[in-house]
Amino acid sequence: MSSIVAIVGRPNVGKSTLYNRLIGMREAIVDDISGVTRDRMYGWTDWNGKNFTVIDTGGFVANSNDVFEVAIRSQVKIAMDEAAAIIFMVDVTTGITDLDEEVTEMLRRSKKPIFLAVNKVDNSARHLEANEFWSLGFENTFFLSSISGSGTGDLMDALAEMVEDREDKDSGLPKFAVIGQPNAGKSSLVNALVGEERNIVTDVAGTTRDSIHTKYDKFGKEFLLIDTAGIRKKHKVEDNLEFYSVMRAIRAIDDADVCLIIIDATEGIESQDMNIFSLSVRRNKGIVILVNKWDLMAKETNTARDYEARLRHKLAPFTDVPIVFISALEKQRIFKAVDIAMEVYENRLKTITTSRLNDWLEEVLTMKEPPSHRGKYIKIKYVTQLKTYYPAFAFFCNHPTHVKQDYKNFLANQLRRAYNFTGVPIRLYFRQK
Repeated sequence: MSSIVAIVGRPNVGKSTLYNRLIGMREAIVDDISGVTRDRMYGWTDWNGKNFTVIDTGGFVANSNDVFEVAIRSQVKIAMDEAAAIIFMVDVTTGITDLDEEVTEMLRRSKKPIFLAVNKVDNSARHLEANEFWSLGFENTFFLSSISGSGTGDLMDALAEMVEDREDKDSGLPKFAVIGQPNAGKSSLVNALVGEERNIVTDVAGTTRDSIHTKYDKFGKEFLLIDTAGIRKKHKVEDNLEFYSVMRAIRAIDDADVCLIIIDATEGIESQDMNIFSLSVRRNKGIVILVNKWDLMAKETNTARDYEARLRHKLAPFTDVPIVFISALEKQRIFKAVDIAMEVYENRLKTITTSRLNDWLEEVLTMKEPPSHRGKYIKIKYVTQLKTYYPAFAFFCNHPTHVKQDYKNFLANQLRRAYNFTGVPIRLYFRQK
């Protein structure tokens, strides 16, 4: 099942404000002008241990001749097809409108779970007025205020119960998602590896419209390659197929064990490459950076060492990521990239016994104790690895909320140094002893 949650509804009901609250950052443009959300925004959130993607679809306006509104309407339909669940937002201050009823009729034909969010319910009078929305017939109805946050926790609880964690350690073959911007060389890499023209390779951005799964079984290695459509900068996602491709690429990241992030060496690392990288980190995926088209670079002005140093500076603080310089067309170092991806996959599955971890902890605490907080001395008693599909560790101590971020980073770096988690994000949790 997809882990995508789509927020739909007519313009100006507060979808972008709710989106910002759910993902915990002010990313979408918020304005009182109808239709200001011209971008389809997507971000990651976690709640009650569940991770899922939230899509802010923009205003839904039916029976409009405006090209922009027509595009949004069709994109909402795509979001409803692809999403695991749909949040349908309405506005208590306007009551039930004709558009709300039109959207309701559309959603009733969907077999996806629908969560009706009645927004702007921020006092007792509006709470009474909101009861009229029960007449729309949605069992999962929530009264909330996306600005203040009241009621959003109940909505998130209900979503978390419904969303499935898509990944499973025993899911079979390793899955490598080939992701990156359009024309970085994703399909060329897949074709070079499998030795046949599985994917159409052209110089037209957006040729690959969907995620394509290809089984690789050569030279004693067996895994699935997931080739995705390029993830464009969001303001360039202009047509429905591109928007559909973005959603499929997000799902491919969800599906993958390791993300092979392809960067065009001639273009350098751009902000959208950094977005792809940070999204993969937040989803706890193994990561390998592939700098493609390296054969086209002038070697007298570009050395791999300097290029890599610039890359790692931009990737900070998570710099423990393999970087491989390749040429997909010339098949240079592509098999080295596969070997490293397999190593990262194994690193991600690595488990360390509690006894070994606590021997390590004793050495680390001797090296550097956690700094005190306002006169309170922090004592870490023991550590254990959690049973998650990515490396996560629980440290039990007397004042877990007072452990400083610098010391958390120190512990993470020491863990990496001792047990080799190259290419894999690791999570540290501090709990009360």
